[in-house]
Amino acid sequence: MRILSIQSSVAYGHVGNSAAVFPLQRLGHEVWPVLTVHFSNHTGYGAWRGPLLAPADVAEVIAGIADRGVLGSADAVLSGYQGDPAMGAVILDAVARVKSANPAAVYCCDPVMGDVGRGLFVRPGIPEYLRDVVVPRADIITPNHFELDFLAGRTTGSVPEVLAAVDVVRETGPRHVLVTSVLHGDVPAGSLEVVAVSDEGAWAVTTPLLPINPNGGGDVTAALYLAHLQTTGSPATALERTIAAVYAVFEATLAAGTREIQLVAAQDAIADPPTRFTARRLR
Repeated sequence: MRILSIQSSVAYGHVGNSAAVFPLQRLGHEVWPVLTVHFSNHTGYGAWRGPLLAPADVAEVIAGIADRGVLGSADAVLSGYQGDPAMGAVILDAVARVKSANPAAVYCCDPVMGDVGRGLFVRPGIPEYLRDVVVPRADIITPNHFELDFLAGRTTGSVPEVLAAVDVVRETGPRHVLVTSVLHGDVPAGSLEVVAVSDEGAWAVTTPLLPINPNGGGDVTAALYLAHLQTTGSPATALERTIAAVYAVFEATLAAGTREIQLVAAQDAIADPPTRFTARRLR
């Protein structure tokens, strides 16, 4: 595939495009990374340097790609953290331009806004903007459990409640929903689930809960799920391959004792995900 990925970038470590591009390339896909920021490191360190790019500058980069006559050959647009509605408008304009030239292209949005234990961590107004403007324009979204609850306007604590919340969100536009870090009453202690829902049905994968929560994991997950879903056409297979690869990355990170995810060390598992987790059908 050819993927236009509009995300942040860091020189040190792996978040945003710095987490998504390499795994996609290892799977054999062509990626056109458009940067929304270029920081020295991710902001979780509490200090960083580098520029926050203006939406107009990002739009100029995308316009330059269009000048080459190739924007319409993109098979997908991928986006992550959107810190400003103006940047969101640039991304949505790019999506519209790609889809106008290639109606088969898809838009995958990771609606980054918060997490369990942290609550909402983006600027006021961004969660509502994502819910009301961006998510309805997406074909694929990859919220975590906390973000799903916000998008659906409810609190979920069981499988039926999670699926009902996904259905509420799917009615607004996106047909494919991948929910990460799902915890409910039926999840065994020391485990968590990832749930994939589409028109074809719903599936879940249960994994052991590793004692790490590194930055960039969600960015890798969104990129890999987009890639595997589009190449296999199967949400269940995409779920199994994505989680196998991400789990291998987390295991390598834990073994290395580092704060940054070990994409390079785990690249073989990214390129050829091991058969490790089996998706069970929920409906």
